[in-house]
Amino acid sequence: MKTAIVYDRVNKWGGAERVLLALHEIYPNAHLFTSVYSAKKASWAKVFPKVVTSFLQKLPLGRERHELLPYLMPLAFETLDLSDYDLVISVTSEAAKGVLVRPNAVHICYMLTPTRYLWSGYGDYFKGTTFKTLTFPIVKYLRRWDKVSAHRPDYLIAISTEVRDRIKKFYGRESAVIHSPIEFDKFAQHKPLKKSDYYLYVSRLVPYKRADLAVEAFNELGKPLVIVGEGSEERKLRRFAKRNITFIDRLTDKELAGYYKRAKAFIFPQIEDFGIVSLEAQASGTPVIAFRGGGALDTLVEGKTGIFFDKQDKKSLVKAVKRFEKMTFNHGDLLENAKKFSKQNFQKKFAAFVSDLLAGRIN
Repeated sequence: MKTAIVYDRVNKWGGAERVLLALHEIYPNAHLFTSVYSAKKASWAKVFPKVVTSFLQKLPLGRERHELLPYLMPLAFETLDLSDYDLVISVTSEAAKGVLVRPNAVHICYMLTPTRYLWSGYGDYFKGTTFKTLTFPIVKYLRRWDKVSAHRPDYLIAISTEVRDRIKKFYGRESAVIHSPIEFDKFAQHKPLKKSDYYLYVSRLVPYKRADLAVEAFNELGKPLVIVGEGSEERKLRRFAKRNITFIDRLTDKELAGYYKRAKAFIFPQIEDFGIVSLEAQASGTPVIAFRGGGALDTLVEGKTGIFFDKQDKKSLVKAVKRFEKMTFNHGDLLENAKKFSKQNFQKKFAAFVSDLLAGRIN
């Protein structure tokens, strides 16, 4: 069976890219299709036998500033030629689900989230009355196309129950849930270590990740907090943070694993589609203090692998940290929970889904 994997753009490294490599191991002969490809920024993609790009690859702005051309994304994916492929797997948080396949081919979409800037995150991306007014025609067109394209795949798989609910809300479709994989073996700490006194936050420093909430809470608590990440909010956060808060821009995976293992707890104040970093922390033997929402509802076991706080505000997080300090957690529980989300388990579940589908056991 000739297989194609389709992804929005191949020019970075992150959680979605780990999904692609996990799928490559299941389907090693699959070709990778995308809108734009940077071999320099995405050297991981060299494992695919073939990478096929859209016409955007030939446009300077398409390669380097694709975010300025969202109105071209529908055409970019609709013009990719997938007529030779029997099985098409799209992995997407935007437009890759909109590819056109031949009538007797099977198209499975592994959805990271419905297009964030059009739906759940619209208010974060489009601020100000003037900007919203000027961009309204483009947003209206893209929303219409996005809904149509979401009905093109034969089957949808969501990365979490949060994303499953968004798919139902924004697209009116049902979906299965297969959680994204984590690199369990890379972060697993099989024996308990003596913990340091710092708390840890790891993420891109952009508004919806709510690093500001962590800074506010630890400014009041006065306890050590290490923030690992970079992004548009970094300068503002550094100015606002007190001396007990340390910022680190970049770490290797090995260095990051060291911070995970020694942290007293991992702070997770945002609403995530899934939240791989919280599971990396658990694999490292570190419990999580998370906002009760989003992907954390799938990955955190209250009282066993961490605790929740119920309001996204400073008071609620401060209260949760104080409550956490009176609790103890079993190292084995943390590892056991994280291992459920390993790459191997993801691959077994995904391969079984496709096998059952092709065998006619899934309608």
